[in-house]
Amino acid sequence: MFPEIIDTRPWRRAIDDSLNWVVRNWSDEFEAVAYPLLMLLNFIEDVLIATPWWLIMAILVGIAWLATRRWQLPVIVFVSLIFLGVMELWEDAMTTMALMIAATITAILFSIPLGVWMSRSARVRQVVTPLLDLMQTMPSFVYLIPTVMIFGPGKIPALIATIVYAAPPLVRLTDLGLRSVDPAVMEASRAFGTTPSQRLFGVQIPLSLPTILAGVNQTTMMALAMVVIASMIGAGGLGYQVLQGIGRLEVSRGLFAGLGIVVLAIIFDRITQSFGKQLQAKIGLAETR
Repeated sequence: MFPEIIDTRPWRRAIDDSLNWVVRNWSDEFEAVAYPLLMLLNFIEDVLIATPWWLIMAILVGIAWLATRRWQLPVIVFVSLIFLGVMELWEDAMTTMALMIAATITAILFSIPLGVWMSRSARVRQVVTPLLDLMQTMPSFVYLIPTVMIFGPGKIPALIATIVYAAPPLVRLTDLGLRSVDPAVMEASRAFGTTPSQRLFGVQIPLSLPTILAGVNQTTMMALAMVVIASMIGAGGLGYQVLQGIGRLEVSRGLFAGLGIVVLAIIFDRITQSFGKQLQAKIGLAETR
């Protein structure tokens, strides 16, 4: 047993009392700030559920075709979506997809500007990098505690926890992509008298788009990885089916719902990767076949 050097109980009580004070005095303000996130999630979920299944299949298969211009990926997407329908997981899959899309959109809105800021300032990078390390390594159950205390069980804490977990890769890869642009190209753009904004939007971002899109891919995958944990606080969807399978010891329910999550991951992973390869080929960073 490690000897007790200091009494940590006062620290713990101070942290708990501080959070309780925040909940008592600021919970309404936090809910008002997070309300647009709930509206976004509900809107996407309502649209996906109300849209006919065949139309969603046609859209996703069409996107897969545009991403590859080959028949293999559209067939994989089509078979995967048929699996969701046959296994009676379609509505739960749309709920899970809505959570993933809402989290990814929100992460993009915050992560890309932060990554741009990091790429332009070494001091900002030094401050933000440890925070990103903390967000990626901290067990998700830990930051579920304050979000559930502030917002209560439901979709808002599930969405916030998913965003916190999924955003760091996009921030890092945006920063990496912008800093990896060839210095000779940047010097040539300066020689033409471009402003910093013109260099950012006309040179750096276009050349780093494959890396940024890889960050979007990782953010999407990590958002899907959170669906089971998010279901514990009211997110629903396929994660809730897995949770029910655990609670009822129904192997088939958990297995099929887990395969449904895998299916969604395969669909969005392959599509985003294919678009990234297209961009790489266009700007000469990858060999074209």
